[in-house]
Amino acid sequence: MNDAVVDMQIAEEDALRADLYDFLSALLSGPPDENLLSRASNLTGDDSDLGRAVSTLSRVGRAINTKTAEREFNALFIGLARGELMPYASYYLTGFLNEKPLAILRGDMAALRITRAPNVYEPEDNIASLLEMMAGMIRGRFGEPVELPKQKDFFFKHLAPWAEHFFSDLEGAQNSVFYAPVGTVGKAFLEIEIQAFRMGAG
Repeated sequence: MNDAVVDMQIAEEDALRADLYDFLSALLSGPPDENLLSRASNLTGDDSDLGRAVSTLSRVGRAINTKTAEREFNALFIGLARGELMPYASYYLTGFLNEKPLAILRGDMAALRITRAPNVYEPEDNIASLLEMMAGMIRGRFGEPVELPKQKDFFFKHLAPWAEHFFSDLEGAQNSVFYAPVGTVGKAFLEIEIQAFRMGAG
């Protein structure tokens, strides 16, 4: 997605939300490089469900190298014909790629002035792109920061119906080692977002 040059000033808790959306997006958009693995390895978590998942991810991150992580990513998402998982809203919601959920998303992206980056060829309903869009809305990368009710609408329309299912599949996938705790982190984070949106956004 195309980002503005400078993030707007936003509340600290929103910055933390955006950081986690961006971090998960980076992990799911391609094989992690040394810098991303290092970031994962240095995370610390508290005793919450999310904190414990983060601690596990950190521990596994310290035990893996970039070549192993790349092989795992390719087995999960690329494969010879296709990867073990298909990380697209259309696939999870209809069983096929490039279906109605993608068309609806493109309409909502246009309304929010979100455009696909010219070097990105994946359908926009890829999990990594949707997570990046959430971070961008929070940070104001597509103009002004998007107010909470519109974030909520986008989240419940494009992520909530399928993303927890995807993260559960990632957690239990045959080829998941490093990506198993990524799935746990994603699932726990989405649950927090669901509860927060229900409590805080009209």
